Amino acid sequence: MGDPHGIGIVGTGYICGAYLEVLATSPEVRIAAVADLDVARAEAVAAGLPGTRALPVGGLLADPEVRTVLNLTIPSAHAEIALAAIANGKQVYGEKPLAAELGPAREIVDRAATAGLLVGCAPDTVLGTGTQTARQAIDAGLIGRPLAASAVMVTAGHERWHPNPDFYYVAGGGPLLDMGPYYLSALVQLLGPVRAVVGAAGRLRSERVIGSGPRAGERIPVEVDTHVSGVLEHASGVLSTLTTSFDGVRTTAQPIEVHGEAGTIAVPDPNRFDGDVRVFEAGATDWRALPPSAGYAGAGRGIGLLDLVAATADRPPRAGGDLALHVLDAMTGLLRSAAEGRRIELSTTVERPAPVPLSQN
Repeated sequence: MGDPHGIGIVGTGYICGAYLEVLATSPEVRIAAVADLDVARAEAVAAGLPGTRALPVGGLLADPEVRTVLNLTIPSAHAEIALAAIANGKQVYGEKPLAAELGPAREIVDRAATAGLLVGCAPDTVLGTGTQTARQAIDAGLIGRPLAASAVMVTAGHERWHPNPDFYYVAGGGPLLDMGPYYLSALVQLLGPVRAVVGAAGRLRSERVIGSGPRAGERIPVEVDTHVSGVLEHASGVLSTLTTSFDGVRTTAQPIEVHGEAGTIAVPDPNRFDGDVRVFEAGATDWRALPPSAGYAGAGRGIGLLDLVAATADRPPRAGGDLALHVLDAMTGLLRSAAEGRRIELSTTVERPAPVPLSQN
């Protein structure tokens, strides 16, 4: 089996704990080092992980025990850390989006390819039994030829629960770049790549109020659009409609529905790994639930990194950089379409990742 694969984590904030629930107990990897601009926070995380060192960011990126860097920094720092890791000969798996802008994201993928290094990126939730079971059913022809789909994410905004939500409302944030990767990654898994987009966007509030933590009551500025809608033209001809919003309280819409000639599949929240997949077939009188038939069962955040570590030349990472780049291309295309008032053809495409057989994490 060999030694566990050495992981170095840059960024030990809110999301780090979710990753550690999976990675700290996996025999395939070892958390060799952690780093954070808040040194005390990094030291506290390292203290809870036997054999893990708290290092400066530069030291972690150069450390020979670190083979893959898990990049959990804020979106505006994603590209800087990823490119530095690649320059140090490290593979990279990062939080979404791959970068705040398309140009640096493309540079990450290109430089990694030149160096012969792998790149992966969240979300890996779409590798769980929810999205994968829906994909298996669609591929098996359960609803016939897919014709259209819808994806809806509506929330009042992350400042309600996040103690430091500033980055959600500056460049690289907003509902589309923050939550859109879940929905777009799922739609590509289900229906294949996107060739063009049309979008509309807006913001009706110039500031938000932090609702929890030591900064509760503090007002923060809003510098990005907080409601984005659009139409995705898939290469297959399927049309998907997408809504992502920080401006609603709640919605009755299904997170994702795929409509085919012979039925409709309701796909669970792609921000979760599992959930009920339901189908309403032509001629039926009600929805019926499908048992899990594909995906990593019992998975948590970090399964995409483990999938990357296990990748081979014949089976690339399922949450790979090429998929993340294509998803970012679609999202920035929607924002550009909204700003320019025109249809935008994407500059990237991607192969659907290999499906995940039903397996226990």
